[in-house]
Amino acid sequence: MAAITHGADAVYIGGPSFGARAAAGNSFEDLEQLVRFAHPYHAKVFVTLNTVLKDSELAEAEHQVKRYYEMGVDALIVQDMGLLKLDLPPIALHASTQMDNRTPEKVRFLQKTGFQRVVLARELSLQQIQEIRQTCDVELEAFVHGALCVSYSGRCYMSYASCGRSANRGECAQFCRLPYTLVDADGYTIVRDRHLLSLKDMDRSDWLLPMMKAGIMSFKIEGRLKDVSYVKNITAYYRRRIDAILEGHPEYKAPSIGKTILFFEPDPERTFHRDQTPYFINGERSEMVQLATPKSTGSFVGTVQSVNHNSLTYSGEKELHNGDGLCFVDVQGKFDGFRVNKVEGQRVFWNEPVKGLSVGDKLFRNYDIQFEKMLAGKSAERRIYLDFELLEKQVQLVLLATDEAGTTVELPIQEDRQVADKPEQALQNLQTQLSKLGNTCYQARNVEVKTSQVYFFPNSVIAGWRRQIIDILMDQQRSVETHGHASLRELSLSQLPEAVNVMNAKAKEIYQEFGFEQIEDAYEKIETSNVETHNRASLQNSILMTCKYCIRHALGACPKQKGKTEPIFPIETHGHASLRNKPLYLKTGRHTFRLVFDCAKCEMIITTPEAKS
Repeated sequence: MAAITHGADAVYIGGPSFGARAAAGNSFEDLEQLVRFAHPYHAKVFVTLNTVLKDSELAEAEHQVKRYYEMGVDALIVQDMGLLKLDLPPIALHASTQMDNRTPEKVRFLQKTGFQRVVLARELSLQQIQEIRQTCDVELEAFVHGALCVSYSGRCYMSYASCGRSANRGECAQFCRLPYTLVDADGYTIVRDRHLLSLKDMDRSDWLLPMMKAGIMSFKIEGRLKDVSYVKNITAYYRRRIDAILEGHPEYKAPSIGKTILFFEPDPERTFHRDQTPYFINGERSEMVQLATPKSTGSFVGTVQSVNHNSLTYSGEKELHNGDGLCFVDVQGKFDGFRVNKVEGQRVFWNEPVKGLSVGDKLFRNYDIQFEKMLAGKSAERRIYLDFELLEKQVQLVLLATDEAGTTVELPIQEDRQVADKPEQALQNLQTQLSKLGNTCYQARNVEVKTSQVYFFPNSVIAGWRRQIIDILMDQQRSVETHGHASLRELSLSQLPEAVNVMNAKAKEIYQEFGFEQIEDAYEKIETSNVETHNRASLQNSILMTCKYCIRHALGACPKQKGKTEPIFPIETHGHASLRNKPLYLKTGRHTFRLVFDCAKCEMIITTPEAKS
């Protein structure tokens, strides 16, 4: 609801189960409340049903979909193709990014199977998006902000292989956020104890118009498991950026209505923020990993000028406040932080001893207490402009209300008419009473009276009209927009994508009907009840992650670059030769993974140690 108030045209949200964030489920009652709140703004509600499903779960999934349709949910975001074989109501289907949607062949396949929208893989460049747009006319959605998975979405099995928690079942243990030591086949350490797979957060706010021109019609902000201040801040930031584009480009139009008025200045660096990367959108491999920590680093404050036992001084223009959270990376590359106890000008005091802080360290604020207090209160409102008309239709007096989208409802007036003794005063009173919409999402813009004579009505009567016509308008907005499904038997494809993550018999049927000869079972179908968890990875396909991000490139050892790129972190003895000439391994705790590099595709593959190149 905060996202909608701060300008979102749509929100996506998990239901009671089967969402890709198992810890972020919501009740049917909560979803019904959200739909009622969203639809007057013409904002959409998309429910995530985007895990792979067991055969035993399909009946419950079908039941949930029917509940969503009945309450007015606008679309489902799904991963499992088996859902298409169920008895679903005519609700729109969006193909989750968990389906690994990164080729024209895959997107065409999804369009032909009945999907209205496809959420593209985060790794695609503008050129790749354009190529997909040119080959299909399905709606295309792309991420523009938030946390990044290092693996192609839907193609990460590291968590399940290592501890039995499946990313494709909503239970990812986030192995990409752990610290790793990079070693070669001889045991030499190249990089020690760094977050080599932990990516910065995506920020494509400077690429919105080029993405629109490339064919993207919906921008997606990653926000589940984030707090409300993040949702408010980031939504407001993108609403403002997009509105600025719409003002200068009339060929584009927002799909929702209502003007958002902000009571704060949005700034992505002042809530959860892991630095930023445009992440391949420009076709380049810019620095995108945050080695020191997977946590929020916030915004740069300044440079440490002096340090003593209970305080520091810093140089910088940003003003700090008591209660702020500050952080830094020490000379050893370790991340640490502290809470500000007191601020006196450029001197900052703390209560607990701070270790590792040195003159010259860069200081960041990852908890902005004043900003958080501001966002904790009323930080925005969103109002829909409404025009009223009182007119005569033959002998019937009718009150009309029209919202910004042109939706008009009418209320027949049953009360007896009495010609006003004071016409001007009666008109003014009518306008005043109809404009009292403070407890609703509406704001009166125009009130016109088009009757042959001016009539007098008591305030209580006019207030009753106002309540009735708003109720009629709200009911009108709750109507469900339906979308039929394509018939599978009537469709054919000249080129088939991969068929992977097949968890149930219904999904397998879909692929068989389209002529797929090679259908890959979901990684999670392996039974491990009699095997120790840490041996799980050796039970089947050894590929655990497929990534466009490449450690060897990040460390300046890409064979294609031939030394043109600088390493993002100092490499230890023997490191440079090992990076190019020997097998590489990542170690964390008791887990070891092998890196395989497919330079033809510019991909890094993370496998079990036993895998061969």
